[in-house]
Amino acid sequence: MNKFTRMIKTILLVLLVVGLVAPFTFQKPVLTDVQETVIATSKPVKVKVEVEVEVKKVEKPLHGVQLPNFAAISNVKEKKRQFFNFIRPSIAKENGKLLEQRIKISHMLSQLTLAELLSDEENSLLMSLSKKYRLNKRFTPMQKVNELMNRIDIVPSSLILVQAANESAWGTSRFAKVGLNFFGIWCYKAGCGMVPHGRNPGATHEVAKFNSVDEAVRHYLFNINTNSAYSVFRSIRRQLRGQDQPLTPEILATGLLPYSERGSAYVLELTDMIRHNRAYF
Repeated sequence: MNKFTRMIKTILLVLLVVGLVAPFTFQKPVLTDVQETVIATSKPVKVKVEVEVEVKKVEKPLHGVQLPNFAAISNVKEKKRQFFNFIRPSIAKENGKLLEQRIKISHMLSQLTLAELLSDEENSLLMSLSKKYRLNKRFTPMQKVNELMNRIDIVPSSLILVQAANESAWGTSRFAKVGLNFFGIWCYKAGCGMVPHGRNPGATHEVAKFNSVDEAVRHYLFNINTNSAYSVFRSIRRQLRGQDQPLTPEILATGLLPYSERGSAYVLELTDMIRHNRAYF
């Protein structure tokens, strides 16, 4: 077999293989009746994907007071003016009540100093105030009157104002808006106030709620005048009174170290706020 013949045979063999494979390679696939029915009746499938959107819950106020929207006031000076004007009337009112009681206690002190008897009305008032301000039951009338003179007194308006601004972020905090608590005052009965979002596990305290600004200021003053943590504050105030000195807010602020965990940094911040906001007092 010559070379040419071998080439022809090789070509024919290749053509034969291609002929056998081609029908299966290039032919359209044949579908069964069932497959054709499925394809004909099938529709695009829509997949519903549910996306959870977290909606921030807005707390309803626990009071009926119409609060200014301090957060919406962009002008700093205007915000300060409105905030101080909003709180100031309640401070004047509650401090005024304390001064009225103080005058009565001072009169009792004068009578007892002169060995004069108290009237039935004065005895009744002394008993009521002694109970309210948690005085030792074993105190004599003179001791009770002296201790009441230490406790029943005012806190300067400017000091209260800057504390309210500091503790409530100028009236924009959750506790101020929801519970009229401008002073960060705690309470310890379930339901007595608002539960802090960052409260430690096992803790039971709440942030107290109030029905009016008057009530909030009254509670603040009572706390300062009765809590043992502020005995230094009351001692400074009494010394200033005894020396006929004004109740300077910067001096009294040094007695508020226990008011915040920040201690001296908190006191320095208050005194700085007093200096920078004198124009509003």
